Amino acid sequence: MASPAQSIRWGAAAASTVYGVLLYVLGLRPDQELKYAFAYVPAALGYLVLVFDKWAWRWPGVHKVTGHPRLDGTWRTTLTPNVESHIPAGGNRGPIRAYLTVEQSYWTLHATLRTAESSSRSSNATVEKTNGSGISELRFLYENIPQVAHQQRSPRHTGACRLSLAGRAPTALTGRYYTDRFTAGDMELVLISRTTDYSTFTQAASADTTAP
Repeated sequence: MASPAQSIRWGAAAASTVYGVLLYVLGLRPDQELKYAFAYVPAALGYLVLVFDKWAWRWPGVHKVTGHPRLDGTWRTTLTPNVESHIPAGGNRGPIRAYLTVEQSYWTLHATLRTAESSSRSSNATVEKTNGSGISELRFLYENIPQVAHQQRSPRHTGACRLSLAGRAPTALTGRYYTDRFTAGDMELVLISRTTDYSTFTQAASADTTAP
């Protein structure tokens, strides 16, 4: 299901297309009279919204003005469970290597965290700015789905993450995670690539040439 922001974005593009086609069919063509070009301004604005949301907000000059943190890419993540976490027998007590992939437009953000045993997909992801401190937080809920081989020991569960960041293009994040299995822990993240094309933990680990 599309998010509200995605619906608005594609709705604007669709409305602009229909509006532009109607103008053309009605004979209001800029190549006939220059004044008709102004009638196409609303259609152009709809496309500009799409371009801004998908690409333009990242352009250096625009990005400097908006100040919206750029988080898209793949992040090497180290999970350190709290010693009081209810980790079942045979479970990994850390540190745990993982990779967080962030897909981001100006109005939308989706995060996928992969470990060697499971993957987690975000919902309700937002970037919240803290007034006056220069620090922002990436917050999201997630659902974790373990591989079948590990589900008896590590069942499907939900949780939440809060990651602190500073600046318009951070390369390191810190934060915490909490789950409904009564586990919690710290997170340390380092950006390894702006690409989001890694679909498995193994792919991301193979591309992580700077891993210690």
